[in-house]
Amino acid sequence: MINLLYYIGWPLYWLAQGSFLYGVWVLGHECGHHSFSEYQWIDDTVGFILHSLVMTPYFSFKYSHRSHHAHTNSLEYDEVYIPKRKSDTFFTEFLNNGPGNVFTLFVRITLGYPLYMLFNVVVITNDIGIITVLYALYHLAVTQGGKSTLFLYVIPLFMEGGFFILSTYYLSHTHPSVAHYDSTEWDWLRGALSTIDRDFGILNWIQHDINSSHVIHHLFPNMPHYHAVEATKAVRPILGEYYMSDNTPPLKAFWRETKECIYAEPDDSSKHKGVYWFSK
Repeated sequence: MINLLYYIGWPLYWLAQGSFLYGVWVLGHECGHHSFSEYQWIDDTVGFILHSLVMTPYFSFKYSHRSHHAHTNSLEYDEVYIPKRKSDTFFTEFLNNGPGNVFTLFVRITLGYPLYMLFNVVVITNDIGIITVLYALYHLAVTQGGKSTLFLYVIPLFMEGGFFILSTYYLSHTHPSVAHYDSTEWDWLRGALSTIDRDFGILNWIQHDINSSHVIHHLFPNMPHYHAVEATKAVRPILGEYYMSDNTPPLKAFWRETKECIYAEPDDSSKHKGVYWFSK
């Protein structure tokens, strides 16, 4: 019975703690948008501490993330969440199959977040924060043991990264009805509206509604997260058909989008050749 609780309890802890750590990351992300307080120095101080705790280079992410908000769903200029084209021969021949999709999924969920953070531009202040946390982890490992450190913090940290990739790459910016644009069709409002709200149940509360109010976040990125749900309810009737949401259970939607949203290609029957839609 004890062994059973051991093998059930730890994974449940990793899942719960990873979700809470993603909530910590979201608050740091809010600070980066200057939507946490009225004072920039408070935002940067709190954001630096929170993001350092989850091994995120706060200032680097803050500045690079602005590029994503400024060029959302632009095929040329968006920083992240850019879908592949069928003309990418390597991707088509080697990864567009069952094993290839599983391999891509595994790499993105496990390594996508740390690789994304690693290859952002890192400044000295970020290094100090992350090195401080690494030293604390080293001290914890020396005093409490490597296994305790791994189980209590390191694995939940990878779970937090998995939530980040799941929430942002696969769900907030990926759906058959979400379009991407080249420079002939893109503008900021089109890009901001080309995201989608998802219902994560109790995780909406734990993760500060980052998934259930992502559309309004792109329209008003400086809005405090605690007003996002209220603002979404107010704006949704105004946006009408231009507001996108999907209440499909997240894991089911994740699997569907993984299988069906592989490429972005223009609709040959449309005169708008600069608008690209997901296909498989």
